[in-house]
Amino acid sequence: MPDTSPPLRPQVPAADQTLRILSLLARQRGPIAARTIAAQLGVPRSSVYHLLATLEEHGFVVHLAAERRWGLGTAAFELAGGYARQQPLAHVGRTLVAALADGTGESAHLAVMTGRDVLYIVEERAPRRPALVTDVGVRLPAHLTASGRSMLAALPREQVRALYPDAASFADRTGRGPSRPGELRDVLRDVRGRGYALEDGEVTIGLGSVGVAVLDHVGWPIAAIAVTYPTDPPRDPAALAAHIAPLASELGRRIGGARR
Repeated sequence: MPDTSPPLRPQVPAADQTLRILSLLARQRGPIAARTIAAQLGVPRSSVYHLLATLEEHGFVVHLAAERRWGLGTAAFELAGGYARQQPLAHVGRTLVAALADGTGESAHLAVMTGRDVLYIVEERAPRRPALVTDVGVRLPAHLTASGRSMLAALPREQVRALYPDAASFADRTGRGPSRPGELRDVLRDVRGRGYALEDGEVTIGLGSVGVAVLDHVGWPIAAIAVTYPTDPPRDPAALAAHIAPLASELGRRIGGARR
């Protein structure tokens, strides 16, 4: 009789170890040492260094030389954004974003991080409100937007340093917003203190935004929900954040994360 059993999968140790390294880094709250990776995965340290060097070359990890630690790189964020664009997050978030626009009377959106940018995956325009640049598929510098700042504030500080190592990492649109690592640290400290992010004219003069991060079960920012509004007449950011926060928690719960 012919053998109908499924063919054995070829063994590719390097591929297996590479994926295990990425999975381990994704579960951490911040960059970790190579020796810790080797110990937790049971992989020889020499192999770990070799694989990390290859991952660094392709942008999937970054090496914080001064701390002798490794963390996820911008290419890993691109993968996360790619998953989000393949419908699950956008599909679940669309109803919540629409409800937010109805409840506040302002335009609302859902965004994910891709490298140092935010990518807008859901946009709900409120009637008779100003036109926005944050359409679906648009990328904007994360450090200038309320959505991006809310997610950056939830990242480990070491990860933020890896993304923004120097002044050359900072894009500019209107002359407002942080342009150096120290300035960004101050902005993110304020975000953590109040529990939501603000933006005032950094993307478009005359428009402000309030954003709240959507967190997964370990507190990692997988997306952000924000509302954008004209700054004249002024609106109360805290009141808008009170509308956004429960929806961000609900989205996190629905896609398998935890409530804030």
